[in-house]
Amino acid sequence: MSELLRVEGVRKSFGDHVVLRQVDLAIEPGQCVVLIGASGSGKSTLLRCVNLLEVVDDGVITFDGRDITDPRVDGDEVRSRMGMVFQAYNLFPHLDVLGNVTLALRLVHGVGAAEARSRGLAMLERVGLAAKARARPDDLSGGQQQRVAIARALVANPRLMLLDEVTSALDPELVGEVLDLLGELKAEGVTMLLNTHEMGFAREVADEVCFLHDGRIHERGAPAQVLGDPQHERTRAFLSRIRA
Repeated sequence: MSELLRVEGVRKSFGDHVVLRQVDLAIEPGQCVVLIGASGSGKSTLLRCVNLLEVVDDGVITFDGRDITDPRVDGDEVRSRMGMVFQAYNLFPHLDVLGNVTLALRLVHGVGAAEARSRGLAMLERVGLAAKARARPDDLSGGQQQRVAIARALVANPRLMLLDEVTSALDPELVGEVLDLLGELKAEGVTMLLNTHEMGFAREVADEVCFLHDGRIHERGAPAQVLGDPQHERTRAFLSRIRA
């Protein structure tokens, strides 16, 4: 199976602070790769580099067989084929739920209003929020708002979903509904690269877990190996803190 995404030797600094150091990663279609590690280890920066929200200092990112770190590449076109969901929901408060889900379809992808509405309603049905199509974001719970954000990212049928700590801003009782949705997307074959502190989710859903420390991938492998029998001391130390 051909790779959908390949990250090779990626390095990223902010001033004198090196955030990513020679990161290598590969994802095949339908895979779910989960990044774990302490805050500041480079997980979110890696996602932002893949989505071209940050310019890498060195290395190559290949998406769908194309070097997207080439400065001649149209970043907006690349992002139109990825769906990214952030920690904050980033919904427009003046638009209703359906308007939030369909805005990029109409303005970025050029989909007509009627088709955008049809696709938007179908996606809201898919995430269990069809009844909230006319609600405003402020009328929804945090878990519902995050599911709207995921629906907005999915409605354009992206080749790759990037999810940046999508449960970190949620109350504990709302985390499960979002993780359940991500598990369903994995079962449907949606390709995902995400970072999370939810180790139970990583164990159940990931095809590969990558532990980042100090901007490097120190350990990678199947969830049972990395989470259940880590080989590196730094991985063991991180997991012991998470479980404490």
